[in-house]
Amino acid sequence: MNKKLATTELNRPSIEEFESQDKIPVVVILDNIRSLANVGSIFRTCDGFSVEQIVLCGITGRPPHREIQRTALGATESVTWSYEEDILVAIADLKQKGYYIASIEQCETSVDPSEVGSIKKPICLVLGNEVEGVNQMVIDQSDVVIEIPQAGTKHSFNVTVAAGIVLWECFKALRN
Repeated sequence: MNKKLATTELNRPSIEEFESQDKIPVVVILDNIRSLANVGSIFRTCDGFSVEQIVLCGITGRPPHREIQRTALGATESVTWSYEEDILVAIADLKQKGYYIASIEQCETSVDPSEVGSIKKPICLVLGNEVEGVNQMVIDQSDVVIEIPQAGTKHSFNVTVAAGIVLWECFKALRN
């Protein structure tokens, strides 16, 4: 029989321990994300995968906000985040620091998420607006575009699902 673990048996780090532990070399940019629930959910996912930082851009909501907290469940306290109104400024800053810019979008020359393991630099993942996606100006500044394969009738995944899929690939490839 396989016993479900109680929360107290999970041995999760405290916020202080989390802050000092090694992070995967990934920065997530959220650009013009409308839904505060999506923002909170991505914070929680970034906590789970021990991401370096989140950069919030444009109209993306910022903590503290009740609607973000509802889905983040405290992850806004553990994950380092900042705000930059202009995403192109944020990207230029990260490029200068040596980050490889990877937008999550559907493009002519996109690559599969499993290919993130071949990227040797620190990675910046860009997630765009729930309706418009990643802006073409941002795609033009990207080193690569990652497209998640789909076999259904819909044209895209929810931004939180897309973040989870690609962050899982990053976590598998970069955690050691």
